[in-house]
Amino acid sequence: MRPALVTAAHSGDGSGMKFVNAMIHGPDPGLRDLSVSDGLIAVSGGGEVIDCTGLSIVPIAGFSSLAPGSPATFTVIRIDLQKPFEYVLWRPEQAVMVVVDGRRQKTVPDTPAQPSDSPHLGMWIDTTGFLHQELTADGRYDETRNGRRHAYQGRFWIHGDRIVYLDDLGFWAYGEIRDGVLHHAGYFLEKK
Repeated sequence: MRPALVTAAHSGDGSGMKFVNAMIHGPDPGLRDLSVSDGLIAVSGGGEVIDCTGLSIVPIAGFSSLAPGSPATFTVIRIDLQKPFEYVLWRPEQAVMVVVDGRRQKTVPDTPAQPSDSPHLGMWIDTTGFLHQELTADGRYDETRNGRRHAYQGRFWIHGDRIVYLDDLGFWAYGEIRDGVLHHAGYFLEKK
């Protein structure tokens, strides 16, 4: 991790932080301060004050909306872009800080985890049999929908139990594995 432009002392688990003077990419475009309390985005809060002058706070797409009550999962980046969500995925080295579920992470990986490192590779099928999704070690996915093979194909990245998809058509999608079930686009898939 590069030396942070953020000026503040580290505060244990990261609860009770207030990020000030940032460009916040959330539901309120005029918002410049963001509070974190008990792992959630808070309406107001105290604790550690982190000056983010000249920086942007961007939700990690699919995991937080930066709205009050949402999980405090976001990154602080050095630049302001029109498409900050894609930039966070493709240029993680630009992150000054990453906060996941209200806890400051100690490091920012230079590249996303390689799919071949994950136990989540293989065929996933939703409970009705409508959707089949294969995650392969080369970082590609292939979906069959209602018997139509190759309905959607593209790349994916896995971080822990979370998956980010970039379809070959250019759109982004997200998934999360909870208790052995892949939650993706309103479907519940089990590994076969």
